[in-house]
Amino acid sequence: MLSGFLHKLLRLPLSFFDTKLTSDILQRIEDHKRIEALLTGSSLNTLFSVLTFSVFGVILFHYNASICGVFMGGSALYFGWIYLFLAKRKQLDFSRFELSAQNRAKTMQLINGIYEIKINDCGIQKIWEWEGIQAKLFHFNVRSLALTQYQQVGATFLNQVKNIFILFLAARLVMSNVMSLGELLAIQFIVGQMNGPIAQLAVFLQTYQDARISMERLGQVQTLEEEEVPGKAYLPTLPAGRCLVLRNVSFVYPGAGNKSTLHNLSFTIPAGKTTAIVGASGSGKTTLLKLLLRICLPTEGQILVEEVPFDQLSPQHWRQHCGVVMQEGFLFSDTIANNIALQAEHRSPEAIERALHVANLEQYTRSLPLGLYTKIGEDGKGLSGGQRQRVLIARMVYKNPDYIFLDEATSALDAHNEQVIMARLNHFFTGKTVVIVAHRLSTVKNADNIIVLNNGEIAEQGSHEELVQQRGYYYNLIKNQLELGN
Repeated sequence: MLSGFLHKLLRLPLSFFDTKLTSDILQRIEDHKRIEALLTGSSLNTLFSVLTFSVFGVILFHYNASICGVFMGGSALYFGWIYLFLAKRKQLDFSRFELSAQNRAKTMQLINGIYEIKINDCGIQKIWEWEGIQAKLFHFNVRSLALTQYQQVGATFLNQVKNIFILFLAARLVMSNVMSLGELLAIQFIVGQMNGPIAQLAVFLQTYQDARISMERLGQVQTLEEEEVPGKAYLPTLPAGRCLVLRNVSFVYPGAGNKSTLHNLSFTIPAGKTTAIVGASGSGKTTLLKLLLRICLPTEGQILVEEVPFDQLSPQHWRQHCGVVMQEGFLFSDTIANNIALQAEHRSPEAIERALHVANLEQYTRSLPLGLYTKIGEDGKGLSGGQRQRVLIARMVYKNPDYIFLDEATSALDAHNEQVIMARLNHFFTGKTVVIVAHRLSTVKNADNIIVLNNGEIAEQGSHEELVQQRGYYYNLIKNQLELGN
């Protein structure tokens, strides 16, 4: 079940993970333990309890039908009392889920953000925030404990009243010479043997409810629409021309009001050429990149590969032809080689060597005792920002894609490394369709076409020389860099 849940996560659109906290997903994974507890523990015990209850129930009915009826009636009241609290238990369980997710998120932030916390001396404030969640959890636990006690005390009271009443009835029958003392002792033994399964069934009822609640939460993910529509006939290959065409594309982030991040964009990214996208922060550059990678879908308009709409191409098949270097890329806690060649079972030593050369990582890996097999920490801990970006560039080069998307891919590099890597990348870009998002003039000036965005719209478009001669928005955007260059 957990494997199926993870496979489902991989089939969901990437936009889902922009709206869900990591702690929320981890809490849903924890929910599988409650289902496992029901299937592997409670179910088997309950099966034997039902069998025991049935056998002794028949024997009790044989001894005295009236006493058996009292036992069944008292047990029904016992279960009825427990049932009264199930709705409140469900409500508290969802509250527990939300608070536990918040608690996990705050704890992860304390651990993962320890450098920023120490540097900015905000540890006390962050711990106060964490303690605030603990206070809420404490009050919740008090409410949950109170509910459990009301449920248990009432159920125990009803059960004991039932047992006492059965003893009273049996004693009267003995005193009336209707039943022998031995039969009374036998009935008491049978009632004791039947009380055990009753308690076990009550526990099973609560475990079953917990599992159903967990299934309901997991079902919220299982019912989500997948990125690839099952049964849809996607095109098996990309069109021959492979240029990217945007027609009247607009995009609005959900929950961001009615303001468009991108508005009515129409342009063509020619195949085999390099297109740069520049603009001030917040102009929509990264959003445009997400649309081209099919992380998000346009609110209006169309994106096409030649004349084929994006929705006729499989997202998975499309990304197999795309190489991406994001500004905040992720490195796995694994060896450098496995971080470059993510599909380790089909690793090519020659391709890794070429990737290391383009990313200018050869000297660095040779200096390490284990070379490419040196293990790096989670999220690239132990590497500098520039080294992390070079590993991400090497990963993209190793993939050798037809389409390349770079989002501030050299922002953490020093001037020398950037110059060396960009020169090698420009050679690697030959025959590939490249889209570069960057602020640095050195990264974009050699592009075949530069698209300048301003507030989600195209302000200017042309080569570097043409845009500089116009002395418009692009010129003002990079003016300081031009002066430094002169």
